Amino acid sequence: MYLSRLTLASFKNYKEAELTFCPKINCFVGNNGSGKTNLLDAIHYLSFSKSYFNNVDAQNIRHGDGFFAIHGAYRHDDDAFQVHCTYRRGGRKTLKIDSKEYDRLSEHIGRIPLIMIAPQDQELVYGTAECRRRFLDSVISQFSRGYLDNLIAYNHALGQRNHLLKQNIVDAALLDILDTQLADRGTAILHERLAFIEALQPYFCQYFNEIAEEHEKPGMTYRSTVGEPEHYKAALTATAEKDRFLQYTSVGIHRDDLHLTLDGYALKKTGSQGQQKSFLLSLRLAQWEYMRRQKNLHPILLLDDVFDKLDKNRVYKLLQVVGEDHFGQVFISDTDPNRVAQIFELHPIEHRLFTLPFSDDPMDKPA
Repeated sequence: MYLSRLTLASFKNYKEAELTFCPKINCFVGNNGSGKTNLLDAIHYLSFSKSYFNNVDAQNIRHGDGFFAIHGAYRHDDDAFQVHCTYRRGGRKTLKIDSKEYDRLSEHIGRIPLIMIAPQDQELVYGTAECRRRFLDSVISQFSRGYLDNLIAYNHALGQRNHLLKQNIVDAALLDILDTQLADRGTAILHERLAFIEALQPYFCQYFNEIAEEHEKPGMTYRSTVGEPEHYKAALTATAEKDRFLQYTSVGIHRDDLHLTLDGYALKKTGSQGQQKSFLLSLRLAQWEYMRRQKNLHPILLLDDVFDKLDKNRVYKLLQVVGEDHFGQVFISDTDPNRVAQIFELHPIEHRLFTLPFSDDPMDKPA
């Protein structure tokens, strides 16, 4: 599957734009602020119905305009279809496949598998546990509809339980009902998270060895606040009094974490910038490989400014990996046109180069 054409109207810094892409590697080159990342974000919208960088839709409307529209034409084998995402200020967001509108935006998740690698991935190392849980949820939801449904239901029950805990008198019978709901959904989510991490590990280690060429051993360990999945309900019961005092639910999949390590030590404490970058790239590429096998599709890969803090050898290794035949469509943004030119001189991969900013033609179609 690949994106053959992208059309924008009033999206971020673009009044109008239309671009045609090749099925392999497409590069957006230009200075900071020229709109490279905005193009990647528009492609992200078409897969997730939301921005990777800013979840407030109104803030993604071009200044002074009242709406934005993003249209993508896709090809999958002999099939062709279009995705349309529109939002009007003060109104609602709509998402359509061809002319059919989704009843719920979440129904679209997984239809066009996509992975974004961006500088914000550093939050996986230095950010809160919520950042790492969000990573797990966003990946697993793309290939497991049951996981997404369980997650939505879990968060709804969690909100009800936390609201109940804030009352002066807690209804014990209602609390038990909510505990059962949380345990049922949470146990299923926990099982899928653990299975995903176990399955991801070999791909992750493989890509780290290819890109980093380091001797260190990368690792991921899931830290559960309830212990084993079958102990979920018991953990909620055991912390009931504590939760009444705190007025929130202190254990569960919403409090778990993913521990990232290098040779058994915390990555954020021992890894150099280059090692951390290689670690995160390998993690995302492992995600790509896992999703490809799960869905029997090639996820679209977005690389936003990933060459920063990577030495030349790591850059070449990365391009060698994503340029292999089994990889699908890739979009790359970079500020250095010479670096991009040198890469493709050394690795003659099918590609298309877009230099930003575009001309004043409102329907710019770069050659």
